[in-house]
Amino acid sequence: MIIANDVDKILKILPNFIRQKLENHPDLSDLVEIIIDLGRRPEARFSTKTEYLTTRIISYYDLFYCIKRVGNFSNDNRAGIEQTLHRISSIKNRNEQIIGLTCRVGRAIIGTISSIRDLLELSQSMLVLGKPGVGKTTIIREIARILADEMNKRVIIIDTSNEIAGDGNIPHPDIGKARRMQVSKTELQHQVMVEAVENHMPEVIIIDEIGTELEALAARTIAERGVQLVGTVHGNQLNNLMKNPVLSDLIGGIQSVTLGDEEARKRGTQKSILERKSFSTFEIAIEVHDRYDYIVHRNVELAIDKILEGEASPTEKRILNIKHKTFISSLTSNDSKTLLITRKKISTQILNTNNWKSLKENFNNSNSLSSAHFPQYESLTSIKRKINKNRSFLMVYSYVAISKIQNIIHLFNLPIKLTKKIDEADVLINSYSNFYSNINLLKIARIHKLKTYTLKNFTFIEISKIIRYVLSLKVSIFDVEWQKLAKEPDNKLEALEEVRLAIEKIVLPKQVSVEVLDRCPEIRTAQSELIYHYNLQSRSFGAEPQRRLRIYPRSIDN
Repeated sequence: MIIANDVDKILKILPNFIRQKLENHPDLSDLVEIIIDLGRRPEARFSTKTEYLTTRIISYYDLFYCIKRVGNFSNDNRAGIEQTLHRISSIKNRNEQIIGLTCRVGRAIIGTISSIRDLLELSQSMLVLGKPGVGKTTIIREIARILADEMNKRVIIIDTSNEIAGDGNIPHPDIGKARRMQVSKTELQHQVMVEAVENHMPEVIIIDEIGTELEALAARTIAERGVQLVGTVHGNQLNNLMKNPVLSDLIGGIQSVTLGDEEARKRGTQKSILERKSFSTFEIAIEVHDRYDYIVHRNVELAIDKILEGEASPTEKRILNIKHKTFISSLTSNDSKTLLITRKKISTQILNTNNWKSLKENFNNSNSLSSAHFPQYESLTSIKRKINKNRSFLMVYSYVAISKIQNIIHLFNLPIKLTKKIDEADVLINSYSNFYSNINLLKIARIHKLKTYTLKNFTFIEISKIIRYVLSLKVSIFDVEWQKLAKEPDNKLEALEEVRLAIEKIVLPKQVSVEVLDRCPEIRTAQSELIYHYNLQSRSFGAEPQRRLRIYPRSIDN
């Protein structure tokens, strides 16, 4: 993670007695704000503490010294330092005289969104929520750079207070190739938003601090024109936005509906209920609780509907640790103990058709497999595949399931490396739906002549089979560890779901036999029990570890 802050430039605007104290301060790298108020001692706010810098009282002369060295203050009482991300906010008296300054240190942090980078590749509108000072602007600044530089999209930033791209006419280099439109008055932000779409043909528009009804309406107008939006609003949770009458339209709006007597009895609710009014402007919502801790709502409309029904909305908790590894836990409830108890039951009980759906819901959002679960496998000496003269490993660029692919590589010690640069890749792995809907991705794949593989689902076994096919490996190489992996609860659930779908979608309605994927003996036993509950019969075929079940319809005598 790289941090660029230009602290020395904000120190230059301060009076000498304040600057000297800060230049030698041991916690200068953690400096957040400098508070300069008339008639008070100067105060420094760090990420973990606040302290007075000197005993000297601030005078008018000290304030004027600072004001002369910054840009002009706009109608929102903010100014900046040219080509930096620092923000100087003023406090005025009734006579419009400045009597206080808040000098906030602006930092461009590269790598802060690595835990949510995969969401950018979905090309969906994204709303970032968080309290002031939590890092929303830093997040969307890096989003702008990645979308413009790495994904080659036409990005325009609506920079009302010059916080995203810095003060001055030349944007800060940390926004990459993204373009910036400044706003002369804060109340005109909504007009500039619409003007950007009409005049400059952007693929993505980035807006900081949507705060008025007109801006919310402009955001909806932009979304309806097919432009991807990335915006921020104040609020700790999605619930806060629902209660905001001005901004609730960003997530579809809330309205009161009166039900008839019969409908109310069917639903088991009162006659007056709350419902979502229309479609949400943003498809994804991200709650920022601190710089490395995010709550992700992948489907905003579903989340709002669940909350209004009094149920827990499906969310993902993403944490970036000090080693810059992302841990994702997906739960529909805050109580993770329920999930752990269900995992234990799965390993000892056979799922039948009555309890299948309820148990499946608990597992659908379970955490992705971690490499810590897998023991190391011996080097694959039989693989001597040369990709080119300089290296003997395969470079893979993946838009999806990155953590699972990485786990498989570590587990089997495969000659594969994941890359973040598509021009270095030999192979591209992507989801089936996203690949064929992403025209830019298709063009890039053709230009670089990449071998492309698509996944219809992101299960461990499906990804393993793709990798085995890419490397032309035999299943026997995976014998020992494959058997261990097949016994994981997630894979057992996946195998039973495969049987259920095969029976309900093919065997029963079409009266034909179906073969399912090869599984270990323990999993095949569970599958056979589930088939028996449907009053059907099955047989196993093939040699281990490729032995599998064939399901027969009732009309066939076995």
